[in-house]
Amino acid sequence: MKINRNFLNLKDSYLFATVGRKTAAYKAAHPGREVIRLSIGDVTRPLAPVVIEAMHRAVDEMSRTETFKGYGPDQYCYGYERLIDSVKGSYARKGVALDSDEVFISDGAKSDLGNILDLFSVDNTVLVPDPVYPVYVDTNVMAGRRILFSDANEGNGFLPMPDRLVGADIIYLCSPNNPTGAAYSRDQLREWVRYARERDAIILYDAAYEYFISDPSLARSIYEIEGAKECAIEFCSYSKTAGFTGVRCGYTIVPKALVREGTSLNRLWARRQSTKFNGVSYITQMGAAAVFSEEGVREIGENIAYYRENARAISECLDRLGIWYTGGKNSPYIWLKCPFGMTSWQFFDYLLEEANVVGTPGSGFGRNGEGYFRLTAFGTAEKTREALSRIEKLIGGAQ
Repeated sequence: MKINRNFLNLKDSYLFATVGRKTAAYKAAHPGREVIRLSIGDVTRPLAPVVIEAMHRAVDEMSRTETFKGYGPDQYCYGYERLIDSVKGSYARKGVALDSDEVFISDGAKSDLGNILDLFSVDNTVLVPDPVYPVYVDTNVMAGRRILFSDANEGNGFLPMPDRLVGADIIYLCSPNNPTGAAYSRDQLREWVRYARERDAIILYDAAYEYFISDPSLARSIYEIEGAKECAIEFCSYSKTAGFTGVRCGYTIVPKALVREGTSLNRLWARRQSTKFNGVSYITQMGAAAVFSEEGVREIGENIAYYRENARAISECLDRLGIWYTGGKNSPYIWLKCPFGMTSWQFFDYLLEEANVVGTPGSGFGRNGEGYFRLTAFGTAEKTREALSRIEKLIGGAQ
């Protein structure tokens, strides 16, 4: 028996696990101090009332013989019709038409971003931005694929563009981006679609934060770009949109126009899912189906506005301190340049020890993240403002 030795090429610990351990060690050593976390992107607002009501109705249905649900439709390849129609309606409002069998319900974008790789040969070359959400890199390291990095930096606003001298078969894009909060314009996405079509490549487009876009000039789906259905798979999540981090539900769009080597990737994904995935619970799906209803959009909009206000407060604090950053405008993430020439982990320790505030070191997202730091807007308003007061007092007093 031999193990998959590609796993030995991974870093010893997942980034957020390291942050958690360091934070826990500090709290254990200083039990009287309140530590405020603006690090991991977990939400703090409760589920919308319309979602809770829908889930309660679904629970009641499961208690009656005549409405009980067992295995889902089509061996869980897709999802219940009510949820599929809800997702299609959300896309229709963005000007994108989808067929029902192009929508696949998942337990979150993170899972499908890794699982989709089952469709592709390990001989393919992968292109990911640096810095990047660790899952994109780690899942390909596990498979043993060759990984190239596109250079995201302060000079290009952490929005790298295609280099036609670089050959890539699988391209990861995330907009608004995690960790940097930067968002591609429609013209920039057109360049990426053009590049993918020239290369016969596939774009894996992570749109988990699209509901935080407030600028109407920015695309909320890559399918708003002509030709994208022939070269892109889109991944979305209810985690940040509707607070489902503890509930788990998302959806992946695999267009039927997406064909490689004479084979429909839509059919391959359906076959993969019917073999390896047992689907999302009926109760969860009914809650998710309520998210994009008229009442649901209004209620989740209130929660998103709450987090946007946190992001605005963080941005204004950094403006007052004269610290460079991206994000915060169309994203729940703020990506700042570490002050005083500190490295990412030096700034992590400085904030933790001197202000009792936790963020995420940029170096954990890649080589280009060194010297940068991520804060999230997902805390409570009270804790966020208290954290900003501490940060401003600490850094402002040292300048």
